[in-house]
Amino acid sequence: MSSQIKLYDGDADDLMSGDHAEQVSLLPGDPSPGFSAGERIRVPWGQDMLRDMLDGRYRAVVCGVNDEDNSHGIIAQLVHLVTSSQWTQQTVTNYAKVFQESVSVHAAHDHEPYVLKYDLDSILILALLRPKGQDHFTTADLARGFSTVSKMLKGRRDRLPVASVSFLGARSNRLLDENGKEPSFESVLRTMYQAGYRGDVYPAPTLWSKGDVGVFATYPFPEGVQRMREGSS
Repeated sequence: MSSQIKLYDGDADDLMSGDHAEQVSLLPGDPSPGFSAGERIRVPWGQDMLRDMLDGRYRAVVCGVNDEDNSHGIIAQLVHLVTSSQWTQQTVTNYAKVFQESVSVHAAHDHEPYVLKYDLDSILILALLRPKGQDHFTTADLARGFSTVSKMLKGRRDRLPVASVSFLGARSNRLLDENGKEPSFESVLRTMYQAGYRGDVYPAPTLWSKGDVGVFATYPFPEGVQRMREGSS
């Protein structure tokens, strides 16, 4: 007779049951036996990105930066929390501004966005620079930016493992689609994946309350998701 595996010691399993304000319904991934390295993006649901960075779980992180104000962005939190870093929120913004001004003079016709490197000693920030004159990123910006990021990571074991923000729910550097709305998380993952990125992507904390919708811990999603969309069983 098989025994039921408990999650917690004592009676905590019963105490932890029921509805919670922040929860996700994690679904099993594709059970196909054949797979190889570098085929997926991992989604660490429920994990605290900043704590994982400070704990040294990653060597590089991808996020956004602009040349006006980054006080509400994750990049400002990182430079503040990493004690060995000589960067500050203001110097991060100033560097982006100087770079932006230089580009507008010497490479005005280049494709944007550019990816700026901020070395915090214990972690490398690869920051997509928001295009000049825009108050947000577009999905096209994201595609071009992650194509560059993927090239910067290729063959660089010293920059792996790497994680990225989802760019959703951002305050300093919003991400909008061609209709002026935030794209779905799936659209973001697809854009990053098609650009060649295979690191981790942290979902926006607001998505942790989507307990009524099943989520997967990796991308691409199982083929069954598309079959359900098409009305198949």
